[in-house]
Amino acid sequence: MPATKTKADATESSQPPETGHGAVRVIKKYPNRRLYDTDSSSYITLSDVKALVMRAEPFIVRDAKTGEDLTRSILLQIILEEETAGVPLFSEKMLANIIRFYGHAMQDFMGSYLERNLQIFMELQQKMAEQAKELTPELWQQFMAAQTPLLMGHFFAQSQKAFAQMQEQMLGALGVKRPH
Repeated sequence: MPATKTKADATESSQPPETGHGAVRVIKKYPNRRLYDTDSSSYITLSDVKALVMRAEPFIVRDAKTGEDLTRSILLQIILEEETAGVPLFSEKMLANIIRFYGHAMQDFMGSYLERNLQIFMELQQKMAEQAKELTPELWQQFMAAQTPLLMGHFFAQSQKAFAQMQEQMLGALGVKRPH
């Protein structure tokens, strides 16, 4: 059975390494819950952190006193605000299903599976955005109405392939060989 990831493992795999060259923006969180951006030498809000995420700027949030990595906690806080402020991305059923994987033997596998599928979806979205640059909003809307079923079919095929590859890796790690 695979070892369960620790909080530190999850943080290390998802955050870019800090360097002395300023590649990763450091944000300090103080006990009064304020966030201080060491790059701009100013206090920032969760909205500002969300803007960093949207621009894909690498950053890490550290407890000002202990140096503990709080990045995941801040990202979850942003998700919570987004989920309660508008149209939720996650249904109650989906959230309940995600919760059921915590502590389950398949927790690591599910985390990797979700991350990989989200990456595939983001790549698909980026390709579509590149195509949209050449179309008027009206033409883009017509294109999407016609193409969405095809694009989603392609996405689900890639998702299924990713799942099969991860399953093979897991079985291989356990020494189980499947007949072809």
